[in-house]
Amino acid sequence: MNTKTMKAFTFKRYGKSPELGFDNVDYPSPSADEILVKVYAVGLNPIDNIIPTGLFKPVLHFNLPATLGSDLSGVVIAVGSRVTRFAPGDEIFASIFDTGTGSLAEFALVHESTASMKPANLDFVQAASLPMVSLTSLQALTERVSLQAGQKVFIPAGSGGIGSFAIQLAKHLGAEVGTTTSTSNLEWVSRLGADEVLDYKKHPFEEVLRGYDIVLGTIRGDLIEQSTRILKPGGSIVSLVGPLDAAFARARGVNFFLRFVFGLMSRKIIRLTKKRGLTYSFLFVRPDGDQLNKISKLVETETIKPVIDKVFPFAETKDALDYLAQGHAKGKVVVKIHES
Repeated sequence: MNTKTMKAFTFKRYGKSPELGFDNVDYPSPSADEILVKVYAVGLNPIDNIIPTGLFKPVLHFNLPATLGSDLSGVVIAVGSRVTRFAPGDEIFASIFDTGTGSLAEFALVHESTASMKPANLDFVQAASLPMVSLTSLQALTERVSLQAGQKVFIPAGSGGIGSFAIQLAKHLGAEVGTTTSTSNLEWVSRLGADEVLDYKKHPFEEVLRGYDIVLGTIRGDLIEQSTRILKPGGSIVSLVGPLDAAFARARGVNFFLRFVFGLMSRKIIRLTKKRGLTYSFLFVRPDGDQLNKISKLVETETIKPVIDKVFPFAETKDALDYLAQGHAKGKVVVKIHES
C-alpha cells in the first residue's frame, strides 16, 4: 500500500553539515486535539537557523530527519475528534515551536490550543510573519517583567523581526522605547514609535542611554553585559538569545548535569546583574492561541502592523534561511508555500 506523502523542508543531522533540503515525508493525520492545516505561508525566525547546529538539542526534541519552521498561516482542512474551536475552512495562524514538529511543509499539524483565527485584515503572508515575534514580545513584556506605562525599555536592533514588533507593542503598553539600528533605518524605526534611536555604528548605546527599567536582549554577544550599564537599580534584563540559565533548566526539567552547564553559561551575567541590583532571566517562547487572539485584535485595529522585508517561494527556502542569517532583514522574512 502506498503511503500518501507531502513535501517538507528538513534537516537530517545536527552539526556543521545538517543536510538541509526538501524531503517527501508522510502526510500527517490529526490526533484528537489537533487540526490539520494546509500551510500557505511560514514566517522564519533566527532559531530556525540555530536548531540544526544542535545548540538547543538538549531542550528541543526532534526525530530526525525533522521539518524546520515554527510560524505558519493557512486553512484548516481536517480536525480531531475533540477539537471545538476550529472547523474545516477556517483561516488560522499559529506557532508550533517546541512541539516536536515543523511548519515548512505543505501541510502541518497544529494543536488547537496554539492556533488563532487569522486577523481579518491580513493576508496569509502577513499573518505568518507574526506568531513567534508577537508571542515573544508579549510574554517578555507582560508576563516576565509586567511593563508599566511610563517605564523605559531598551529594544536593540529595532529594524529586525522581533524589534519591529516589540517596539510597537511596548508603545501600545505606554512605555518609552530606546533602540539601535543602522544609519539607513533611523527614520523608519522612529516611525515605528521608538523615542530614542541610536545609530549603532556611530554611538555605543551603553555610553549614551541611561535610566532604563527593562532591556529586551535580542542580539547575541556582549550586548547583554553592556546593557547592565543603562539600567537603573531594580531593572531587568529579559534575554531571548541566552545565555541559558539554571531557572530555565529547572523549568524544562532537564537533568542535573545540564542544570549545572546552564548555570555555568549564565554565571557571569548573573553575577554582574546581582552586583548592580538588577535581575536577569532567559525567556523561551511558548505557543499560545489565546495570546495570538489578543495580538489579532491589536492588528485588526491597526494598533500594531506587521513588518515584512522579503517573501520567498517554497522552492527557495534555503535562500530565505541564508538571507535571514545575514542579519540585515528589515522586519520579517516569509516563505510562501501555497498560492492563496
